Amino acid sequence: MNREQIAKAIVKISREAGDKILEIYNRDFDVDTKSDESPVTEADVAAEQIILKGLEEITPDIPVLAEESVAAGRVPDLSGGIFWLVDPLDGTKEFIHKRGEFTVNIALVENGKPTMGVIHVPAKGATYWAEGPGKAFIDDDQGAREISTRIAPEEGLTVVASRSHRTPETDDYIAQFKVADLVSAGSSLKLCLVAEGKADLYPRLGRTMEWDIGAGQAILEAAGGIVEKLDGTPLTYGKAGHDNPYFVAKGRG
Repeated sequence: MNREQIAKAIVKISREAGDKILEIYNRDFDVDTKSDESPVTEADVAAEQIILKGLEEITPDIPVLAEESVAAGRVPDLSGGIFWLVDPLDGTKEFIHKRGEFTVNIALVENGKPTMGVIHVPAKGATYWAEGPGKAFIDDDQGAREISTRIAPEEGLTVVASRSHRTPETDDYIAQFKVADLVSAGSSLKLCLVAEGKADLYPRLGRTMEWDIGAGQAILEAAGGIVEKLDGTPLTYGKAGHDNPYFVAKGRG
């Protein structure tokens, strides 16, 4: 399979997982708590099973680092330098509270950098994906089309921040800029808003994991933006523990 075919395949897998998530979302479900005190539902587990099965079928030789598998103690060998990165249900709190702002995230990481990714938004019927450099797309109720970041307006930035994980450090960082609008959003949708030119800046001065960000970074950078640490160096993947440092996602400036 070439990259375009693989991208189409992971879009299909993400939508299959999203359909399962919506099935559970529209009925009663139980909420458990993982060892790190974060919530988990049957939707997280069921979606991950669908994704793992799908990835095994299209790329059986590429290991998969997936959130719920890691939580269960199943961590693959990533020394080969290429792996899939999966968050089957990003925004579990938004899912639990029926806010609709939750996503399915799948990214391909090569040599520490996410190079391909998909973010599917089940409740909105929208899918964002990147095949590689300069190739970022959305498919929603207006059809499929390319997306790109924008040049920041002179009247000020549109800044997007976490709905559930806002920190005082984030507010202090935002205060450095001329801000025209501050938007709160859940899950990896924040990276998508920058990628499609609806926002200019997403600072995250709080805890995230690699699977929270990888697909969004692939899409944003394919759309002309950048994700970097606060010191301006690249955000990389395959780190011990898989925690991210603080980072900033930007459009074209």
